[in-house]
Amino acid sequence: MTNDVVVAGAGPVGLFLACELALAGVRPVVLDRLPARSGEQKANGLVGQVVRLLDHRGLHQPLGGPPGAPQPVPRFAFAAFPLELHRLDANPLHALPVPQHRIEEVLEERARELGVTVRRGHELTGFTQDGTGVTVDLHGPDGAERLRTRYLVGADGGRSTVRKLAGIGFPGVTSTDPVSRVAHVLPPEGIRGTENGAYLLPGCPTPFHPYTHARTDHGVFVLAPLSPDTVMIATMEWGGPPVDPQSPLTLDELRASIHRVTGADLDLAPAATPGRYTPRRTVGHNTRLAERYRDGRVLLVGDAAHVHSATGGPGLNLGLQDAVNLGWKLAAEVHGWAPPALLDSYQQERRPVGERVFMHSQAQTALMSPGPAVTALRALVGELLAHDDNLARIGALMAGSDVRHDTGCPHPLAGGFAPELDLGGSRLAELARTGRPLLLDLTGGGLGLADLAEPWKDRIDAVTAEPAGPAGALLLRPDGYVAWACTPDRADREGLDRALRTWFGEPLG
Repeated sequence: MTNDVVVAGAGPVGLFLACELALAGVRPVVLDRLPARSGEQKANGLVGQVVRLLDHRGLHQPLGGPPGAPQPVPRFAFAAFPLELHRLDANPLHALPVPQHRIEEVLEERARELGVTVRRGHELTGFTQDGTGVTVDLHGPDGAERLRTRYLVGADGGRSTVRKLAGIGFPGVTSTDPVSRVAHVLPPEGIRGTENGAYLLPGCPTPFHPYTHARTDHGVFVLAPLSPDTVMIATMEWGGPPVDPQSPLTLDELRASIHRVTGADLDLAPAATPGRYTPRRTVGHNTRLAERYRDGRVLLVGDAAHVHSATGGPGLNLGLQDAVNLGWKLAAEVHGWAPPALLDSYQQERRPVGERVFMHSQAQTALMSPGPAVTALRALVGELLAHDDNLARIGALMAGSDVRHDTGCPHPLAGGFAPELDLGGSRLAELARTGRPLLLDLTGGGLGLADLAEPWKDRIDAVTAEPAGPAGALLLRPDGYVAWACTPDRADREGLDRALRTWFGEPLG
């Protein structure tokens, strides 16, 4: 039997893509070389537009968010600068603290509920593609195996086997500095809290705010209280003592790094928490972007397509939105109604977003490095961030809410992620839970647009609601982005018909 889609990699991005495909009526099979979820501590939360996206799929609360619409965070950081986002009338940045192992657990539960097959302990070893599909070679518990699929997606991380076998280049920048060290430890003795929520370390007069990168003359320090008995502590150093990249990081090595960066002496003991919270060291930064996201019937998502510094937490925001952008377009190809070039638009839309993360992650690393020239540059950037328009611009950059796709519609909402709307008893995010395109008439039916979308009823939901917000009507893609919009006083039926055909193909009959 030929599968619709095989996804290589059962991390958050691969699992979320499988959920999106299943919502669209496609049969995905997810492969992973590990026999079980690793439990390794990687990301500590979700930052940016992805938080609202997960609310559109009903996953915000299961991942630990409070009921209702996600609320923006009052503060964040950019290159160890505090972003006082509470000053803004329209704060663009959301965050949800949740460990990656919990994200994977929730997404796998959702995937299995949707009927997704997850095959662990199966490693992709090769593939060949032709005009009708891809033949995938595996090695599993019972030895060699072969699968046939219409499409193969590599969600298998920065060292992606799929990308390498497809011959897709991965150019970028590799540096030997900084050296990053991180561990989850018991709360060290001697750390004191201040009235404004910062922390003082013994022997260091500088207060450190939790969850933010703090630059000193000798490096960067991070302290994040994850629970009453677990604190994440991290450092970044440039030009420090040589290290053996193959040797494991010890708490004594981290303690010495903390002293060099902050001047403080901390006694460190490992946190007594479940999971793989072992100390971890990263030497240098690897910032790379795939030359292309598609090679015929083989596509890349997440870290298989891009790797970068973790500063600011952009990884899952970028990767999970790759998955939701690709999911509905790939499903349209499988179902046979995709308009020309729809699948190609995945790379056209997502690779430029990867380029922006490539840019700002390198910029942040440069702005945190030691030296008087960088200190002078930081003084200038600090002055710029004192102005709300610059603060809003950087906040939107970190959130990814400044992303605008070219949809061919001149309305100011078109091309951006849908605004949060209260529709009199229900929210727009709740209407988006099905993952289907949505035509929303916000004039109480006054524009009469539902009839125009009737021929697409097999793939589009039409909803009439009372007026809410600046638009008279919105056409939403499954990834939450506005394909078309019009004002309450102008129906623009011709524009809607063009948008329906551009994004959702020809109608039935």
